[in-house]
Amino acid sequence: MNKPETLPVAQPVVGKSLPHESAHLHVSGAAPYIDDLPEPTGTLHAALGLSPIAHGKLLGIDLARIRQMPGVVAVLSAADIPAENNCGPLLHDDPILAADELRYVGQPVFAVIATHRELARRAAALARQVIQAEPLPPVLTALDAHAAGHYVLPPMHLTRGEPDAHLATAPHRLQGRWSLGGQEQFYLEGQISLAQPQEGGEGLLVHCSTQHPSEMQQLVAHCLGWHAHRVVVQCRRMGGGFGGKESQSALFACVASIAALKLKRPVKLRVDRDDDFLVTGRRHGFDYRWDVGFDDEGRVLAADIDLVSNAGHSADLSAPVMARALCHLDNAYWLPHVAMHGYCARTNTQSNTAFRGFGGPQGAIAVEMILDSIARRLGLDPADVRQRNFYATGRDMTPYGQQVEELHAQPLAAQLLASSRYAERRAEIAVFNAASPVLKKGLAFTPVKFGISFNVAHLNQAGALVHVYTDGSVLVNHGGTEMGQGLNTKVAQVVAHELGLPLSSVRCSATDTSKVANTSATAASTGSDLNGKAAQDAARKIKARLAAFAAERFGCAVELITFAEGHVTGGGQSLSFEDLVAAAYLKRVQLWSYGFYATPGLHWDRSKLQGHPFYYYAWGGAVCEALVDTLTGESRITRADLLHDVGSSLNPALDIGQIEGGFIQGMGWLTMEELVWHPVTGLLTTHAPSTYKIPTANDCPPELKVRLFNVPNASETIHRSKAVGEPPLLLGFAALLAIKDACAACGPANCDPPLRAPATAEAVLAAIDAVR
Repeated sequence: MNKPETLPVAQPVVGKSLPHESAHLHVSGAAPYIDDLPEPTGTLHAALGLSPIAHGKLLGIDLARIRQMPGVVAVLSAADIPAENNCGPLLHDDPILAADELRYVGQPVFAVIATHRELARRAAALARQVIQAEPLPPVLTALDAHAAGHYVLPPMHLTRGEPDAHLATAPHRLQGRWSLGGQEQFYLEGQISLAQPQEGGEGLLVHCSTQHPSEMQQLVAHCLGWHAHRVVVQCRRMGGGFGGKESQSALFACVASIAALKLKRPVKLRVDRDDDFLVTGRRHGFDYRWDVGFDDEGRVLAADIDLVSNAGHSADLSAPVMARALCHLDNAYWLPHVAMHGYCARTNTQSNTAFRGFGGPQGAIAVEMILDSIARRLGLDPADVRQRNFYATGRDMTPYGQQVEELHAQPLAAQLLASSRYAERRAEIAVFNAASPVLKKGLAFTPVKFGISFNVAHLNQAGALVHVYTDGSVLVNHGGTEMGQGLNTKVAQVVAHELGLPLSSVRCSATDTSKVANTSATAASTGSDLNGKAAQDAARKIKARLAAFAAERFGCAVELITFAEGHVTGGGQSLSFEDLVAAAYLKRVQLWSYGFYATPGLHWDRSKLQGHPFYYYAWGGAVCEALVDTLTGESRITRADLLHDVGSSLNPALDIGQIEGGFIQGMGWLTMEELVWHPVTGLLTTHAPSTYKIPTANDCPPELKVRLFNVPNASETIHRSKAVGEPPLLLGFAALLAIKDACAACGPANCDPPLRAPATAEAVLAAIDAVR
C-alpha cells in the first residue's frame, strides 16, 4: 500500500509580521533617496524666485541682474516654457511660473539655474529686489472669500430627506460655528526632482519624489509640448509623502525638466524647508456652520451644515477633497434628514491639496463636535450619545446612497469601551477633578468609518509586472509608490504567497512609468488593495503555466500541483521551484506576466453626489485621556486605547505601525500644528520647524495600546485585508475631545467649552476662560 504523499508544510508569508523591506537601510542611513543618487556629470542646480506679495499684477522681472550673479548659467521665466504653463492636476489653473498675476506670497516667478545649489539659492533670493509688481488687495481667509462669493469651483450640495421641516419640529436645536486649521505634510524628504536629457534630447528621465509618477509624466510632457512616451519618471522611494507629493511634486518636476531640455544638461531642483512651506499647499482648513435638531436621548433628527474649505489660489484637488468631506460628514452615524453644502473658497494663499484622509477627517470631525455638544447640552455621556446614533440594521443607508453593509461600529465600540475601562475611568476622573483645582483630566471616545476607494471611479485600477528568473528569484514592478508605508513589502508578500516562496526570493523594483503605464496615485489608502491584486493576478498567470508544465512532467492532474516552501509537488513527485523554473525555461514556458486589477461595483454621479463610491469601509475607535494645566493651557494625552479594523491583516506589524503613526499625526493636527498667515501681508509665518510644531516621540502617550479588530473583510479584497493608510488618522479626534472634556471640568455642569483646533495652549486657555 502506497504511503500518502507528504507535502511541504506551508509557512505563512501573508498575514505574518515581517519587517519592512528597507528597514535595515532606513535605520542605518543607507537607503538612497533622490538627493543621494550620484549626480551625472555636468549636473546643474535650480532654485526658485518667489513672489514677495500676496496679490498683484506682475509688471516685469530684472533678469539681467540675476544673470550677473556668480555661478548663474540661466534664468527661466514663464516666457521660457515651451508649451503649457500649468502644473494643476484637474483644472488647468495653476501656472508653473507666474505669467502676469501674482497670487500668493511664495508663488514661483522665475527659476535660477546655477553650477551649485547655494549659488542658485543666493541668486533666487534677490526676488524681492528684481520683481516689479503692482500690489492688489488680497483675500486671505476662507470666510472672507465665502462672503464675497469667491470660489475655485461651484458649490456642492448633498441633501437627504426634509431637513428644514424636521429642524422646525425637533424637541431640541443646536446652532454653532467652528473653525479647523490646516496641516503641513512635513515629509522628512522635501520636494525634489532630477531631470536628465536622454539620447540627444529626444527623451527625458526624471527622478521625482512623487506619489503619482504617471501624472508627473503627463504634466512634464505637456509643459514641453511632447508626447508622454518621451518622458520616463522613476521613484524608488520617498521620505514621506502624506498627500503632499500627489499633485504638488509636479511644479518641481516641470521646472527641472524645462531647464534640462533648454540647457541640455541634467538639472536638480531641491527646495529647502522654508521654500517648501512657502511654495506648496497642505491640508485644507475648514470653517463650519451648523443647525441641528435632536431628541431627548441625543439622537440627531435633522441637520443643515455648511463646510467652507480654504482652497488657496487654485483648484488643485479641492473638488474631490470637498466631495470626500461631504461623504464622511456622517462618519459612523445615521443622519435621517440632512443638507450639506460645500464651498471651496479661493484665497491668496498656497493652493491646498491632498493630505492623509483627503477631506474625510475634515468632514467627520464636524459631526463629532456636534454630537459632543449635544451630549453636553443634555447632560449625557458623549459615548452614549454616539452609540445611539450609530448606523444599525434598518438605518444603514448613507446620505449619498450607499448601503453600509458591515455594521461594525457597535461591536467595535463595545469591545473598546470594555477593554479601556471607559466607565470606570470616567468615574475615577470625576473624583480626581473634584480634588484638583489646577490639573484637570478629560476622557473621550470617538469612532471611525472611512470609505476606501478613489471617489473618481476610473482611478481604481492598477497594473503590475512579475518576472521569474531561471534561478527561481522573482522581481515585481507595480504602479504603486513606496513612501515608507510598506507597500513594496506587502506586494512582495502577496507574490511570495502565490508562488509558494519565502519572502527573500521576491523583490520589488522602483516605480517606473516605462514598465507599468497609466498608473493612479498611491493615495486614497488603495495602495495594497489595487497593486496587491494586480501583482497577484500576474503571479497567478505564471503559476498556472508552471502548474500545467509540472503536471505534464509529473504525470498527474494539474489540480494536484501545489506550490509551498520553495517546492512544487504533485503525483508523489517534487521539484524545487528553481529546478522547475529552469526546466520550464528550456521548454519555452513564459516566465513573466503582467497583471491588472479594477475595483468592481463602483459608480459615482459627481453632479448629484450619489452612488456607490467606496468598495468597503474601514472602522476604528479610540479612547483618549488628557491632562490639562489650567494655569498655562498646556495639555498632554496620557493614555490612548486604539482598536482598528484592518480586516485580515497582510502584515500586522506594518499595520500597527500605520495605526500608531496615523493616530499621532491626527493628534498633532488637532492639538499643536498651527498655521499662521500674517493678516496684512499674507506671509505664512509658520514656515519652519522653529515655528511649526509637529509631534515628536516625546508627545506619544506614555500608555499607547493598539489592537487589531481581526474580522475578515466581507468584500473580496486582497486576502480579505483592509486599507490602513488614512483611516487611523481620524482616531486622533479622541485626543482633541479629551482635552475639551478636561476644559469642561473647569466650568459648571453641562458647559460646552468653545475649544478650537488646533488645541494649542492659547486655545485651551481661551476655552477655559469662556466656561469659567
